[in-house]
Formats: sequence, C-alpha cells, structure tokens
Amino acid sequence: MLGAVQLGLLAACVVLFVPMGMAGWHLSRNKVLFFSGALFITLAVGVHLTPYFPSVSDFVSSVSSSSSSSVDDFVVNDRDSCVYSLHEIDWEVKPSRVFDPSLNNNSVNYDKSWSWSRSSSVDSCEFQRLKRHDVSDLLNGSWVMVAGDSQARIFALSLLSLVMESERVESVKGSLFKRHSNYHVVFDEIGMKLDFIWAPYTSNLTNLVMEFKQKHIYPDLLVMGSGLWDMLHITNASDYGALLRLLRNSVTSLLPITPEFGTDGPVTGSVSVRSPHLFWLGMPTLINSMLNTQEKKDKMTDLMRGEYERELQKSNILRQFGGPLQLLDIGSLSWNCGIKCTDDGMHYDGVVYEAGVHIMLNALLIESHQKL
Repeated sequence: MLGAVQLGLLAACVVLFVPMGMAGWHLSRNKVLFFSGALFITLAVGVHLTPYFPSVSDFVSSVSSSSSSSVDDFVVNDRDSCVYSLHEIDWEVKPSRVFDPSLNNNSVNYDKSWSWSRSSSVDSCEFQRLKRHDVSDLLNGSWVMVAGDSQARIFALSLLSLVMESERVESVKGSLFKRHSNYHVVFDEIGMKLDFIWAPYTSNLTNLVMEFKQKHIYPDLLVMGSGLWDMLHITNASDYGALLRLLRNSVTSLLPITPEFGTDGPVTGSVSVRSPHLFWLGMPTLINSMLNTQEKKDKMTDLMRGEYERELQKSNILRQFGGPLQLLDIGSLSWNCGIKCTDDGMHYDGVVYEAGVHIMLNALLIESHQKL
C-alpha cells in the first residue's frame, strides 16, 4: 500500500516516463504533447480535489498513518524484546590460578566472569559493558539513590566502582559500609551525586517515597529493594505483600508518570522535569546450609523465600506485572553464578552486583533511546 509521498512520486513518474514511452513508439510530436498535457492536468486536478472526497482522503491518510504506526510499533516491540533479554547472561566460574588452601573463604578461590549470551536476539540488542567515561556521560548531572539493605549497599559500591578510580573506591568502603548508616558522595566533575539510604524494611522505603512527595524533589535514578530483613525479623509473607502494595501505591501516586509509563512530563513544584528511572533490586538466591546463624537457617528457607517471591509478583510493583519498577533480578544472577560465588549463602561476590549494574545501565540506554 502506498502513502501520500509514494503516490506523489508515482504520479511524477507517470507524467515523466509515459510520454517518453509514447515517443519511443514513434507517435507524432503533437500527439505526445497533447497526451502529456492532458495527463498532467488530470493529475493536478485530482490532487486538488482529493480533500473534497472523504473516502479518498481518508484512504490516503489511513494508509499513511498505518504505515507510520507500524514502524513505531516495531521500534517499541524491538525495545521491549531487548529489555526482556537483559538478564540473559552466561557465567564462567573456575578455580583460581593462585589457589591458597589457607583461606577460609569459599568464593575467593575461584575466578568469575560473565558475558551476555550469544544468541541472535541478544546480539541484535548490542548490549555493552560500559567503560568509566561512558557511565560518566550517561549519569552526567544525575541524582542517583540506592535504598535498601546490605544487598543494596553492595550494589551501590559496584556502581561507584564504575564511576570512581579504584584507589578512591577503596577509600570510601569504610564510610559506605558503616553498619546501618547512610552514605552521600558528590562527583563535581560530572555533576552527579549518589546517596545510599539504609532502609532494610519495606515500610522504610514507603516512608522514603512519601518524603519525596513532601519535599517535591525526586532522584533521577532510584534503585530500591527489600525482603531479607522482613523474612528474618517478621517472617510473614502476606504482610510483606501488603506492604509492597502500599509502596506501589505511594510510588505511582506521586510520580509524573502513569502506571503504564506512557507519558513523561514535569512534576509541579519539582526541581526535575524528568520522570525518575525506577528499579527494584531483587533478593538473591539463599543457600540455606551456608547461612551463618541458626535463626537464618530456620526462617530463611527455600519455602519461605518462594512465598516472598510470589507476594512480590502479586503486588504488581514490578513493571512486568504492570507496576512502576523494573526488576534487577539478582536472584537469577546469583543462582547462575552459583555456590562458588558466595561465602555466607546470602551475600554474593561483587561480580554478581556488577552484572546487575550493567543490566541497569543498558536498560537506561534502551529507555532513553541511546547508543554509546
């Protein structure tokens, strides 16, 4: 089917090439000129009268719009397909070349690496392990906030490792890993600031979101997650689900976006006119036999974790279930990295969270229609 532009081009070709063809058949010059003139006048009149015939104009406009919407749908579907492929990661875990049997840590005796799976769908998305300057460009001028428990703290450190020089990362570990404390750092050279907020319970996250509403100021990038402390100290999956629904309602009620994320507009009274990018940090795989206290072994069972995961899905807080937050699936990343990537069955090596950070950064590139 042809759009308006294509029809115009077709008409031009008819006016140009039909008389030339007639001349090639050795018709007289006068006949060729007469026919070409009549053809031109007919086409010109037709073009000018088309708007006065609804059926014709509607046909042309519908063809044009359907062609445009088809392209848009293809781009959206292609983008969604790439989002779904972000967690398709392969791991290589092998004994370290420098093996030290005196070390008690399980994980340090293994080298770990990861890469996106080699498949046509993943290759077409062109995912990237971003370099420091790429991350700086992507997060330039942004306010980044990571909120949650110890998993979120390790995730924040992995993100800092992509922005800071290695020497500076070592220097901030002491401050970042102070027990039950917040952390704040500013990168003047790129105008970026990062906050880690100690918020181990779901109710803490809801209070944090409501504080945004009261102050009318929002981070550009918010990563948050909960579940481990709820599981250990409350041990009530249905209560966890109710708190997640309350958190979801709080997020969707104050942000300048609908639950379907179809628009992107300003917040009245906010210093930022951009919709925040929202991510949920999933719970890791728990290896019960490796947990370091008996209380954890008794309460943080596979059965209980499964109930908590079901409540997370039922809460509709995740984007894949119609909610506002995109999942960073630390559960699948830690499961695929395996038992050799953890010392206590709960906290995994930095490489697992590094993969999560790169998944998040590539999701940001997809959302903002960018390529580095």
